[in-house]
Amino acid sequence: IANKELVFQNDEKEKRAAELSIANALARTQVLELAQQAEVLQTQQQELKQMNKELQDQAYNLKQQQEELQMSNEELEERTQSLEERNKEVEAAKYDIEQKTKQLEVSSRYKSEFLANMSHELRTPLNSLLILSKDLAENKKKNLDSIQVESAEIVYKSGLDLLELINDVLDLSKIEAGKLSINIESISLKSFSHELIRNFKHQAEQKGLKLTCKLDKDLPESILTDYQRLNQILKNLISNALKFTEKGSVKINISRYRENLVIISISDTGIGIQEDKQVAIFEAFQQAEGGTSRKYGGTGLGLSISRELAKLLDAEIQLTSKLKEGSTFSLIIPLELHQELPAAGAQDSILYKPHLDSNRDIGDTKYLNYPSIKDNRDTITKDDKVVLIIEDDLKFASILLQQANKNGFKCLSAATGEDGLLLAAKYKPQAIILDMELPGINGHNVLLELKSNPSVRHIPVHIISAIERSLKLVKEGAIEYLMKPVDKKDLEHAFNRIENFVNRKIKNLLIIEDSENSRKAMRILIGKGDVKCFEAGTGKEAMAIYEQNHIDCIILDIGLPDISGYDLIHKLASIKDHSIPPIIVYTGKELTKEENNELQKYSETIIIKGVKSEERLLDETALFLHRTIGNLPKSKQSMINKLYDKESVFHEKKILLVDDDMRNVFALSTILKERGIEIIKAENGKIALEMLVSHPDIDLVLMDIMMPEMDGYEAMTRIRSQVEFKNLPVIALTAKAMKDDKQKCINAGANDYITKPIDVERLLSLMRVWLSK
Repeated sequence: IANKELVFQNDEKEKRAAELSIANALARTQVLELAQQAEVLQTQQQELKQMNKELQDQAYNLKQQQEELQMSNEELEERTQSLEERNKEVEAAKYDIEQKTKQLEVSSRYKSEFLANMSHELRTPLNSLLILSKDLAENKKKNLDSIQVESAEIVYKSGLDLLELINDVLDLSKIEAGKLSINIESISLKSFSHELIRNFKHQAEQKGLKLTCKLDKDLPESILTDYQRLNQILKNLISNALKFTEKGSVKINISRYRENLVIISISDTGIGIQEDKQVAIFEAFQQAEGGTSRKYGGTGLGLSISRELAKLLDAEIQLTSKLKEGSTFSLIIPLELHQELPAAGAQDSILYKPHLDSNRDIGDTKYLNYPSIKDNRDTITKDDKVVLIIEDDLKFASILLQQANKNGFKCLSAATGEDGLLLAAKYKPQAIILDMELPGINGHNVLLELKSNPSVRHIPVHIISAIERSLKLVKEGAIEYLMKPVDKKDLEHAFNRIENFVNRKIKNLLIIEDSENSRKAMRILIGKGDVKCFEAGTGKEAMAIYEQNHIDCIILDIGLPDISGYDLIHKLASIKDHSIPPIIVYTGKELTKEENNELQKYSETIIIKGVKSEERLLDETALFLHRTIGNLPKSKQSMINKLYDKESVFHEKKILLVDDDMRNVFALSTILKERGIEIIKAENGKIALEMLVSHPDIDLVLMDIMMPEMDGYEAMTRIRSQVEFKNLPVIALTAKAMKDDKQKCINAGANDYITKPIDVERLLSLMRVWLSK
């Protein structure tokens, strides 16, 4: 039992030992784990210390950033205050600028008013001087001797010189005031250069100088700029070159300067300009040769005006010169000037008046003022077919004469437009061949003069010219337009057409009108004899007649039942082997601007049914059918002659002349009374209104603008406010020549406007227009 207990105890001890061993192992494991945990804790403590350090650093940085932000805020506040102060200064400066701008506007207005007043004060006395001296120089009553006539001519020419000087001074002032407008148009360089040569050729020949013009091959056909201003610049430069050149030549050269620039150079072999004066001559009233002993006259304004005009055209003038060797002035100008166009009608139209001496014997060749070839005038009989050739190229004129003779025509030859008009009036040829570029008056003006003369307007005019073909000339009555150079085939075709036209005694007229009564009325108006009338009531009928007959002229009403007049014109133009004849649009429809522009592409003229439309229709058909007015019935001759009798419209007319300057009243009264006009005078607008009440049968008013008590603007406004004078024609006469004056007059009630000094022929032309209406 004891042994068993000992064994049991030993077992227990061994179990305890094993348990102790296990407990020791666990204890060692726990110690190891604690050691590891202690290491982890130590690592975490180190990391915490590091993080604490970083947080401390970040806190320090944040503190620094806060301090910097605070400093920035303080700086921004300072800048804001500075900007506020600057804004106040800018506002003050802006206010000062606005005040100065207002002052400049006032100054500009005062300057404009000064210019207008100067224009008035200078032109008003000059107006009567020019009118009366011209009237005396014409010596219509033949009561002055030759010395008195010459004296009157000298006074007139001196007045024109004075007018040119006034215009120069006013031009310069208007440029400086910004009151000079420009009008951009396409200018053919070839035509422009020919015109320059033509204008100065006679002056150069008188001084024995050679004047030439050269155009480079790489130039464009045309440039876009202001024709009037460009012409004014080059006229000044060429005039100076001729003026300061005693012997040698003046050369004009036009070439490309850069891709978008053209250079026009005027070189002379004259006196030259010393270097220290080459800048001064561009200043107003400065000349290279000054002093009381100077040889050459002039004001010294030309170059100054030219320089300012060049600036308006975005151009510049350059000068190279050597004393006693000559000078070269060069105008460098853009190919295209881009600037806003002025309002339509801003410029007055220029009326042409040929300067023909009515006392010349047109049958006497010694009075021809330009050499021509020997023609057939001495052998012409009443049965001959005659062609008049108006051509200054004598070699080409000889070729035309030979071709005319070959085709059975006798030939007359003239080298100038003036001589051509005289020969046409004397011989009444069957046809005229006309060049456009002529010495003296050009071919266009010759055509206008021929077609405005009832005795010769029926003669067909064939144009052969180097100038580009223009539909405008065909609309004005030319039957054909050939461009030089022409070959033999072209000439044969032209003479065949002339012969065919001469031999065809009856011309075919197509009347396209849906109203039968209207067609009948037109047929009766135009008459028979030398015209055969075809009638069509629809576009379809018109096409059939047109395709089956040779039609010389068409009268068209655009309101047709089956097709519009516009579409019919397009269809007629598209028919092959038919050259579209002149089309006269005769309509009662009020045309829009777009419709008018479309019709103008094809129709020769547009006649709106209304006042004098019958007379105009008869006149226009006679023009395009080339009917001889003298062969028409007396009643028809009278209708057409009334349209062209320039003086009959004045007979027994009563005109109210309103002007405070008695010199002008006397001058204009003298001219107008000669034409059978009764003159009622008024010295201001107030008296003019009284005169209208006491003379209600007044036919037209000539109204001056600048007058005491009541000016022309107010007077015209009051006239228009009265119903009985609503349609009374009023023409404004003023010495003010500023940019907007015409529109002001129109707005006040004027029908038209003319500036002083008054061009009498232009005034009479305007009066004819408004008295006819």
